[in-house]
Amino acid sequence: MSNKLSWRDALAVYLQARVLILFAMGFSSGLPLLLVFGTLSFWLREAQISLTDIGYMSWVALAYGVKWLWSPLVDRLPLPLLSRLLGRRRSWMLLSQLLIASALVGMAFCDPQTQLAQLALFALLVAFSSATQDIVIDAYRIESAPERLQAAMAAAYMTGYRLAMIMAGAGALALAAWLGSNSGYDYRGWQLTYLLMAALMSLGIITTLLCHEPVIDVAGQDSQQAARKAQLLSRGWPRSLAGLGAWVHEAIWCPFADFFHRYGRSALLILGLIACYRISDVVMGVMSNSFYVDMQFSKTEVATITKVYGVIMTLVGAALGGVLVMRFGTLRILFVGALLTASTNLLFALLNEMGHNLQLLTLIISLDNLSAGIATAAFITYLSSLTNVAFSATQYALFSSVMLLLPKLLAGFSGAVVEQVGYSAFFVGTSLLGVPVLLLIVWVAKRANRFTAEAESS
Repeated sequence: MSNKLSWRDALAVYLQARVLILFAMGFSSGLPLLLVFGTLSFWLREAQISLTDIGYMSWVALAYGVKWLWSPLVDRLPLPLLSRLLGRRRSWMLLSQLLIASALVGMAFCDPQTQLAQLALFALLVAFSSATQDIVIDAYRIESAPERLQAAMAAAYMTGYRLAMIMAGAGALALAAWLGSNSGYDYRGWQLTYLLMAALMSLGIITTLLCHEPVIDVAGQDSQQAARKAQLLSRGWPRSLAGLGAWVHEAIWCPFADFFHRYGRSALLILGLIACYRISDVVMGVMSNSFYVDMQFSKTEVATITKVYGVIMTLVGAALGGVLVMRFGTLRILFVGALLTASTNLLFALLNEMGHNLQLLTLIISLDNLSAGIATAAFITYLSSLTNVAFSATQYALFSSVMLLLPKLLAGFSGAVVEQVGYSAFFVGTSLLGVPVLLLIVWVAKRANRFTAEAESS
């Protein structure tokens, strides 16, 4: 008999409480990103900040690419008082959410025309706190459900995430136009918009306070760390250094050693795929809103099209991606998502050649959101499958950091590239960046099939 789920059973999984919680957490996780990325670039461009400076400003999002550096602290370090009241995961979640909201308030009170440096510092704090929140939520998701639910939880998380991005993108543009000016720069409109975005973080805070702490084998972790400390003491280490050395071994060394031990020679290939998978859409994404401004689309036009068609296609893409992964496997849908994501960049080049065209913009945003939903649902599921639940926070932080580090680094030069070659050549170039990703997926799939065959024959 076939072990495939029926379409009805596959869809019913979205009604489970654990899946719905991930939807709310996804919203909290997705809200800050565009506020220091695409929406911020729209604000800066309206304030007549140069494309080169806008590109460099996107480097604040590199915090997402190096979060693995502090992920062991988030994974293993309890917070005073909060951890006793809420548990280790929920305490870190609450702290990061409060920091995000506070830093967004700080951004709201900085006019980029006169306070660009201060705005950049608050944006960096948003990115750092948001990356920390992502570490905890990813660990919470992996620890809260068995592997069979991970695709659905990833899709629910992604739906909330994309809805939040639409709120922080189209919603923020609409608010800035309504509260300020639709056709020119009005700092007051942007200030009120960022204050409202800070208030929306309350959804994540409420969810954190109401949800249950996942079951973590803290006693087992402490026992292993104590055994390591005793071993170091027996070797003559001073007691203070033995405690630190044991923590470093268990919290930092073991998660990374475990990954390379499990995947062997394929580990570097897998990391290469992770590093490149989102390169097309991230590099292009920095310039998309600046492109809309230069193409004379108003905030209302961009917000309306993104809000209506973007929301619909995001919901369809994320849900469809989760179901397709459950039906046909992760790597196949990973390939489809990468192909679609790279291909939609070509449509932006077409729009640049045709000029101001609302119908084409509607089509592009719809297809772009559909592709992103499918690709990200598959990618989150793939990353989750690579993670050992014993080191969930640190390992997933490593994967998601590698995922963003190279794309974010290259994205910082995107403004300078556009000023040199123009938008059309830039969009075509970002599409071609997706070709190596497709080859890497095929290679990884072949290595995975070979590994499975060898395991079955042994």
